Amino acid sequence: MADAERRKEHLEERIRRERRAVLVVNTRSRRGARLHPKAEALLRARGFTLDRVYAVADPSRLDEVLAEAMEARPPLLVLGSGDGTVASVVDHLAGTDTVLGYLPMGTTNNLARSLGLPLRLPAAVNVLAEGHVVDVDLGVADGDYFANMASLGVSVAVSDLTPHLLKRRLGRLAYAMTGAAALRTSAPFSATVTVDGVEYRIRTHQLNIANGSVHAGTRIAVDAGIDDGLLAAYALGGPGRWSAARATAGQALTPNRTLARKGHLTGEKITVETDPPQPVEIDGETSGTTPIELHVARNALLIMVPASFHDT
Repeated sequence: MADAERRKEHLEERIRRERRAVLVVNTRSRRGARLHPKAEALLRARGFTLDRVYAVADPSRLDEVLAEAMEARPPLLVLGSGDGTVASVVDHLAGTDTVLGYLPMGTTNNLARSLGLPLRLPAAVNVLAEGHVVDVDLGVADGDYFANMASLGVSVAVSDLTPHLLKRRLGRLAYAMTGAAALRTSAPFSATVTVDGVEYRIRTHQLNIANGSVHAGTRIAVDAGIDDGLLAAYALGGPGRWSAARATAGQALTPNRTLARKGHLTGEKITVETDPPQPVEIDGETSGTTPIELHVARNALLIMVPASFHDT
C-alpha cells in the first residue's frame, strides 16, 4: 500500500475511533443560522465529541476563528457553510492532517455537488460518521487556495450585488435575477489566457477557471473532476452582451458533453492577463485583480466523502 493510501486509512480509522471534531458554521450562509443547532445535535447524536463550536456571523472573524480552531490540530474540522467560506477554510487545511467534513448550507453548494455529498443535513452528517477520507486537488490563485473556481467578469458584479436576504429566500434564482440586471451594463474585456505555455486570446464578459466539476449548481462537463490534476478555463460567450447569456444557458444545458467538445481549455498551470484589469473572484469572494497565475495543488485537501466518490 502506498504511503498516501496508508495515511488516509490511518486518518479515517482515527476519526471513527476518537469521534472528535471542531464545528465551524457560517451563520450568514443561506441555511447556516437555521441549521447550526441541528447540525450540532446530529453530530453529538452520532457520537462525536465537539471540542469547540463556532457560530460565525461576521465573515471578517473567520481567519481568526480558523487559526484558533486549528491550534489543537483536530482530526476532523466540520464546516457548515456555502462555497465562499470554503475558500478561506482550505487555506488553513491544505497540506495538514486535519480532515474537512463539509455540511453544505449555501446557495449553490458547488463543492458538495462536485464531491457527490448529500445536500440534506442528516445525510451529510452520516457521511462524516460512515464515509471515507480522500485527498482531492485544490486550485491556487496567486498563492490563495480555492476548491471550486476562480472567475472574472460579470459574475463578480453579480456576487457583489445580490442581496443576502434575496439569496436566503430565492436560492440560485437570486443570482439569475441579479445577473440579468448586471449584464445590461456589463462591458467586455480582452484576455490573454496561457495554458501550460500555449497562449489564447479572447474577448468576453465572463471567464472561469475551474478546479471543481460543478458551477452554478450544474456540471461543467461530463469529464470535469475535482481530482483530475487539471484546471479548466472557459469563456462564456464573446464580446456581445447577450452572447454571454446564451453561452451561460448553453453551458448549463449541456452537462453531458466533454470538456474538449465544449472548447474548454485544460492544463496544470494557467495565467490570465486582461485589458482592462479585472477583479478576480475566488469561490464567490472577490480577491485581487488580474494579472493572475493559477496552478493545481495535487491532492492538497483531505476530506470526508461518500463511498461512491472515486479517489484518484
